[in-house]
Amino acid sequence: MKKQQLLLIGGAVLLFAILLYMGSTVAPKAPAAASTAQNSADNQHIKFEDLLVKAKEKIRPDQVLRLNSLENSVVRGDINDQKIHVYHQLARFWSDSAKLFEPYAWYTGEAAKLENSEKSLTFAAQLYIDNLVTEGDPAMQHWLAEQAKDLLEKALVINPNNDSSKISLGACYIFGNISDNPMQGIMPIREIVQKNPNNLYAQMILGLGGKKSGQLDKAIERFLLIVNKDPENLEAIFHLAECYEMHNDKTNAVKWYSLAAKKIKVPEAKEAIAKRIAELNK
Repeated sequence: MKKQQLLLIGGAVLLFAILLYMGSTVAPKAPAAASTAQNSADNQHIKFEDLLVKAKEKIRPDQVLRLNSLENSVVRGDINDQKIHVYHQLARFWSDSAKLFEPYAWYTGEAAKLENSEKSLTFAAQLYIDNLVTEGDPAMQHWLAEQAKDLLEKALVINPNNDSSKISLGACYIFGNISDNPMQGIMPIREIVQKNPNNLYAQMILGLGGKKSGQLDKAIERFLLIVNKDPENLEAIFHLAECYEMHNDKTNAVKWYSLAAKKIKVPEAKEAIAKRIAELNK
């Protein structure tokens, strides 16, 4: 797994997460029980049609007209290539003009299913995975995971030996509340790590899974491995700081928050981290 691919897990959303969770000086909460998250997701089943209705409420009247024209083109299109082209247009509309994630990811995924190439399927799936690992709402986690799972299973039919796809599929089970047995996602990733401990994408997903389940010692071990291999990995550094804080190890939490602050360029994020450090040092 290339470094650039690993960074897709956090990417731009990392800074948002930092501001979101560190905007106040309240310590990170302990992970909720998996069964609670599963029940919440089951009781609030999300449908794309509902997301689309809400998304349309956020766009301008002139954008509604443009959107209606594109949607009518999908209905009229009776050839796959025509539908693929319109789905890409819809995806660009929601990404560039409306700047709303869910319909952008959905139409990207719909185009990928019709194209049925490993590259397009895994690209679309990764859009969902990137948001899945930072999403806090159980019902939305479930929706994101189901969409990614569908795409990844199709990609694995094309190339059953793609470890990255297997890891991403495992992430769907770990973070998506789509199974009562999280080990269904963990075991395939562990097998990959046993063969190749330097697969940092696998280590990151297992580390995030450990953090989510409260297995902080195991999570710290994996994040440390990542930082040792990739000292500039800001996401792993930030998760180390949070894990140590959740572990009530203020000394190490301050150490890793301080390192994160040195590497972050965004002033607001630096300020948020400084507040967290000050709180820990009280």
